[in-house]
Amino acid sequence: MTNPTSSSAFAVSARNLTLTLGSKDAPVDILRGIDLDIAHGEVVALLGPSGSGKSSLMAVLSGLERASGGDLTVAGENFAQLDEDGLAAARRGRIGIVLQAFHLLPTMTAAENVATPMELAGSEGATDRAMTELAAVGLGHRMSHYPSQLSGGEQQRVAIARATAPRPQLIFADEPTGNLDVSTGEEIVELLFARRAETGATLLIITHDPKLAAQCERVLTMADGVVVSDTRSDTAAKDAAE
Repeated sequence: MTNPTSSSAFAVSARNLTLTLGSKDAPVDILRGIDLDIAHGEVVALLGPSGSGKSSLMAVLSGLERASGGDLTVAGENFAQLDEDGLAAARRGRIGIVLQAFHLLPTMTAAENVATPMELAGSEGATDRAMTELAAVGLGHRMSHYPSQLSGGEQQRVAIARATAPRPQLIFADEPTGNLDVSTGEEIVELLFARRAETGATLLIITHDPKLAAQCERVLTMADGVVVSDTRSDTAAKDAAE
């Protein structure tokens, strides 16, 4: 498919995106030709059954996994032409990632977990920015605590602070409430949306929760490695609730 609009007009632009894993003799097609444009600042939910390719698509769009084929431009960078080192460099400062399992470093405090990635990227004032962001997610009083001293909800707040502190253009969240109880999960979703609104980032959320999906501007549904539906606004909310 050819789109006359320049890919730079989008936060994400993919054409015939594929991902094949396994051996040469036994390849497994995970993504089977994804065409997708996501506008700057858009809030998108990604739905689909287990094994549909949701997490794999997020991994490719966020640069955690290199696509096997196709064209992909993310935050103005041509991901299709980058190797693993190039993808790692392209992610830095441009993309924030929030995962279900938090992935905080246990030997670092909350402040260190947020500041260290920025320090490694050469950002100035990383510690001050980490403290500001932790305060913004309601953890101003927990900055010196280690992950083991924090509740699950607090750990996910640290993960959100880590993702948003560099002011990335895109935030990817893979089942961000999956390890939390309902009440805490609702608080985390509200916080994630608030921080996205504050920063103006594009947000892509993988979720199994139709109520969460209905809060997004757009809902993409995947099955068998392709996007099978793409709905927006009121239509998205209605379809997600069904």
